[in-house]
Amino acid sequence: MNVVVSPSSCERDDWMQSLEGKGVWRRHEPMAAHTTLAVGGPARWFFRPADRAALIAAIKACPADIVILPLGRGSNMLAPDTGFDGFVVDLSELDAVAFDGCSLRAGAGARMSRVARQCAEHGLSGCEFMATVPGDIGGGVAMNAGCFSQQVSDSLRCIEVILRDGSVIEMRKSDLHMGYRRTDLPTGSIVVSATFELKPDSPEEIRERMRSMRSRRSSTQPLAQPNCGSVFKNPAGDHAARLIEAAGLKGFRIGGAQISEQHANFIVNNGDASSADIVALIRRAQAAVKQHSGIELEPEVRMVGEWEYLLAGGDHG
Repeated sequence: MNVVVSPSSCERDDWMQSLEGKGVWRRHEPMAAHTTLAVGGPARWFFRPADRAALIAAIKACPADIVILPLGRGSNMLAPDTGFDGFVVDLSELDAVAFDGCSLRAGAGARMSRVARQCAEHGLSGCEFMATVPGDIGGGVAMNAGCFSQQVSDSLRCIEVILRDGSVIEMRKSDLHMGYRRTDLPTGSIVVSATFELKPDSPEEIRERMRSMRSRRSSTQPLAQPNCGSVFKNPAGDHAARLIEAAGLKGFRIGGAQISEQHANFIVNNGDASSADIVALIRRAQAAVKQHSGIELEPEVRMVGEWEYLLAGGDHG
């Protein structure tokens, strides 16, 4: 259960003092400033570690009863308007990318679009789809991101994760049981790097495939408005967008949130949406599709805090 974050609440900040000089830390940092939907109240604690050592120090310092939420670009995340009563760790500084022959190693904070460009420069194929994914490597691994019939697991070899005790372990792809928008990570762990095995190819042919993917994406998705990407997973043998449109909800609005008129599996923020508006629209779409088609849509967007309990059917108080 999440509680409303208030500057007057008991802070328990002593453990944060040990992180001075190791990165940027703040209290009551608005999540709206760190998610592509541009909604979400304040995180009780927020830290952007300067490097891996600082991240490990933060994990070790954080009390065991405080929830840790890793953050990349926030492109697949919905935080409550009331805020997040936990510790948000922004991994954007862990963005190193290195090549060794056909092997690529990228930090969790590396933008997937940047990784795709660098792969093309090195004449390595296997990450073209990343050119169209508005997220970072860590989040991409955690959800096995994909599009255009490609996904992270296609070329992933292994990852490194930090466990809650601060230890770092390597996990091979076979350990992760990756499936459609799913990766089995140890509870409470954070992805810090990923290694991919790629194939040599013509740089220009790789770039042409990337251009084609970007063109298709820009012509079919509402990229000019704040959104979180695909809201729902595609049911087996069908598409969430088709089901939502068939239920008559394309363009439907609640408050400042709208099911996109361009792509029905996208919810856009028209400028004044609240997180509650978006959740209400998600629930409306689920109910309408269930009634019209008998199919239960499963959210692809990651719900945090009280939304995680609400959409799972739990009592969030």
